[in-house]
Amino acid sequence: MKNKFYNGFDFETLDKRDNDYRSPFQVDRDRIIHSFAFRRLQAKTQVFFSGEYDFYRTRLTHSIEVAQIGRSICHCLFNSSEYLNEDFFIDPDLVEAACLSHDLGHPPFGHAGESILNILMQKYGGFEGNAQTLRILTDTIYSSKGVRKGMKPTRAFTDSILKYKNLYDPDKKPKNHFLYREQKDILNFVFNHRDFPAHITDKKKNKFRSIECQIMDWSDDTSYSLNDMVDSIKTGFITIEKIERWASKTNLNKKKESLINSVLDIIRSGSVESLFAIKIGDFIKACSLQKRDTFMNDLTNRYCYELVIDPEIYLECELYKKLSREIVFDSPQISQLEFKGHYMLKRLFKTLLNNYIKNNDDKLLLLPLDMEDIIRSPELDMPLKARMLCDYIAGMSDRFAIRFYKRLFIPDFGSIVDLV
Repeated sequence: MKNKFYNGFDFETLDKRDNDYRSPFQVDRDRIIHSFAFRRLQAKTQVFFSGEYDFYRTRLTHSIEVAQIGRSICHCLFNSSEYLNEDFFIDPDLVEAACLSHDLGHPPFGHAGESILNILMQKYGGFEGNAQTLRILTDTIYSSKGVRKGMKPTRAFTDSILKYKNLYDPDKKPKNHFLYREQKDILNFVFNHRDFPAHITDKKKNKFRSIECQIMDWSDDTSYSLNDMVDSIKTGFITIEKIERWASKTNLNKKKESLINSVLDIIRSGSVESLFAIKIGDFIKACSLQKRDTFMNDLTNRYCYELVIDPEIYLECELYKKLSREIVFDSPQISQLEFKGHYMLKRLFKTLLNNYIKNNDDKLLLLPLDMEDIIRSPELDMPLKARMLCDYIAGMSDRFAIRFYKRLFIPDFGSIVDLV
């Protein structure tokens, strides 16, 4: 039976695709799963640096869990919402594709890597994880032998990962979320060259999201707030003593005190993983749909609905994120590792920039040969060369970045037969 929630506008692709036995959204999902960019997530930091232990989450396992939560939200809404039925429903394959790909653009060393690359790229258009995900999908995901090409995503899938809509502005603070200026054509494609109405200000644009993007974002928040708590407890970063100390210094109302006491009871019970898993179900069931009017409603159903989260569950999610951020992410251990990752990426970028852009005549071969052929081309301008160098570093896993750094700067490390 045809799903009338979607139409030809949603299925349209950036470039023509061959006919396939799969649905357009299944093709989107499958192309993500079979890509290098997706596999590299297994060696990228989620909370704790990849490779230290084998039981906590990496970007890859996190993305798989987010995808499972996203599909479950689709099924939950299908069974609970008055607006959905057998031939009118949110496609779980599309949501799964969005969830699997939502972290593809994250560089090595987590948010520390994202922040330093953004600072280093200020003269060349900035760096932002979500914008980089979009760049991977539309431009670089299947690059081979010097030919750079994306995966020809559908409009609905492209939009499903498009959390941010504002283009990079060099006059704004580096921490602002944005798309790269060269991605304006993608934005035009997604919105059919329509301008945002006046009431959707720049501040509101980044909150104007398709229903699939909203589900992906809540799935990410659910996994981030609950599963990362489990990892932090298992590794000893979050303990009863640390929570009690944190709570004594934090202004908590009775509801938040009750939630914190519940976390303490879970830790005392010894059933951390199973009891937090139950909470995932609560976060999924907290979702409902609400109709809304937007300037895109005449073209697609993807903007006709807003995802509504039960206020108590939303408060719980925000509290867990705050607790993790202030106990784990702001800890000396994590900060020291972030400082090290920050330092390595900065030195790598500046070395490559000096070799390939500022002192182009030196011609040291520091990159893979197929990339050398492109980046040495006199036809490329400086911002594009810098963007390609940034692509290369952002695509590294944590371990590859460390190994590449050692090969360049540690005298007794490296071999002629090492992979590059």
